[in-house]
Amino acid sequence: MTRVIVHAGYHKTGTTSLQDFMAANRETLAPVLAYYGKMEFLGAGADARIYAQRPYPWRLARFRRSLRKFLKSIPDHELIVLSRETFSGGMPGHHQVGGALMTSYFGPSLKLAHAIVAELRRRFGESVEITFFYTTRAREAWIRSVYGHLLRSIRLTEDFETFRGHFPALASPTEEAQRMAGALAPIPVAIAALEDWGHTAEGPAGALLDLARVPGDLRARLTPVARANEGQTPEIQAAFLDLNRQAMSKSALREAKAALIDAGHSGN
Repeated sequence: MTRVIVHAGYHKTGTTSLQDFMAANRETLAPVLAYYGKMEFLGAGADARIYAQRPYPWRLARFRRSLRKFLKSIPDHELIVLSRETFSGGMPGHHQVGGALMTSYFGPSLKLAHAIVAELRRRFGESVEITFFYTTRAREAWIRSVYGHLLRSIRLTEDFETFRGHFPALASPTEEAQRMAGALAPIPVAIAALEDWGHTAEGPAGALLDLARVPGDLRARLTPVARANEGQTPEIQAAFLDLNRQAMSKSALREAKAALIDAGHSGN
């Protein structure tokens, strides 16, 4: 029987660090699991994100076709791990078609999860054992990280307090994951907080390795990786905000931000 762990989110909860660790140790882990990250299914990952922004049925169908094509291309394995934060949809703070602000993962996330379950059963049979895995983060640290990411990635012109005011009843990633656990039952859902794992040598990947029941002797041979996407300083966030407020073309704005990052400042 095939077992599949779907690491489906959330953004800004240590996902890149987890994915970098798993990718760097893919060959060592190969005897016990087959790992596939965002670089292996760029099409399905992008289609999931686009569906959250444009939640039309045909967009969801397109995601299913992309995922089906990917799953058909991979060999059988006793344990398969899929990791892509866009499997929960789009990051809050972005806008849906029509301009509505995305303030929750839940609606698109649940429909994407049901589509993932259907395609995994189509590929591996009804007996496939599926577990959804969500990494989380404390609410205020998370929304500050989301804000920093959006400052860098889009032309966000609001200061943090104005931006935060759009989310008076914002659910934390933990609350989002708990809601998914209730909606997906009896499919099991595992949750791991970045605060519990970020300081460890394995980082949040350690929670995934626990879930995958990777034996200790093999884990001792795994190679640590540098922490990914460390937060921006207040100074660099202020610089991004200033650039976003200037009248310049998209290409010029991208180049100016890239110059700041190349000067030694990390993204959020």
